[in-house]
Amino acid sequence: MKMTFQKLVIGASMAIGVSAVATVPAQAGTLTGATIGGTAASDYLVYDVSGNSTVLVPNTQTNVQKVLDGSAANPTGNVELRATTEQSGFDFSKNTTLSGQIGGQSIILSSLTATDWFSTGSGLSTSYGAQNFANTWFNQFYNAAGLAANESAIKSALGLPSFTPSSLLRQQAFNAFFNINGFQRSSDPNISYVSQNDTTGEIKIGLAGHYNLKEYYAPLLGSLGNFLKNGFQASEVVKVTYNGKTDFLYSFSATASGLTNSTGIGADGKSHSGNYEVSIQGLPPTAVPEPSVILGLLGVAGIFTTRRQQKKASI
Repeated sequence: MKMTFQKLVIGASMAIGVSAVATVPAQAGTLTGATIGGTAASDYLVYDVSGNSTVLVPNTQTNVQKVLDGSAANPTGNVELRATTEQSGFDFSKNTTLSGQIGGQSIILSSLTATDWFSTGSGLSTSYGAQNFANTWFNQFYNAAGLAANESAIKSALGLPSFTPSSLLRQQAFNAFFNINGFQRSSDPNISYVSQNDTTGEIKIGLAGHYNLKEYYAPLLGSLGNFLKNGFQASEVVKVTYNGKTDFLYSFSATASGLTNSTGIGADGKSHSGNYEVSIQGLPPTAVPEPSVILGLLGVAGIFTTRRQQKKASI
């Protein structure tokens, strides 16, 4: 009877141990092994944080990895890919990438090229109305910027009849945006964090940008800038390749980061003030037993072995 009770205790202990192994969550988290690459691998900037300001720091792998450990609740620094998009002579055919591992899987985040924006399947088209990503994105940008809601006022300001179709106004806005290199300006994402939900596998990516984008675009768009909605929001676009699939991710809704780019070269007191979070569905990481659970199982196995040895010795 005593041995039967001991066997029941050992069996129950092992069952509890196995159950614990099955329920221990996977240990995933943030991007690891962060590496910069692409056809313009040197065209990036790294921003760390000093107080409430983002500040430029040297382009080292250590710094790249360090600034990516933030979250939506606590954005930190960021890595700006393809940092020269606003400079004259910019080569729109090249990209800069940030790659690494998350949850045991490879992921690549990239700036965009002209091909990414203007490809139609049979070539490139920079015209309004073409079937490409540029048109899909710009129509959403147009709405988010408040231009769709202000079309009556725009027609009046331009001396156009009230029956002027919306498509004509969108075409004019598209051309104006193209002429100020707006698509290039939207191609250099500032990556502030990459994290994964251990249970669902969802991967979240933080993009640092302007909390109020009207301040940035109104001076560039001339009279059209007067009709932008105050406080409108739009992130830059990041190209993400993961598990054999590529997505273009962006957002038109930001939370205040509590930071601004206020010191050093290129500081404007407005950049990095908004945090835009985008996401993709990732593969849930493989569960890994906690060390304490493994030790517990080994202890149970040791007890079982000792009992068997004692039984043999008593024969």
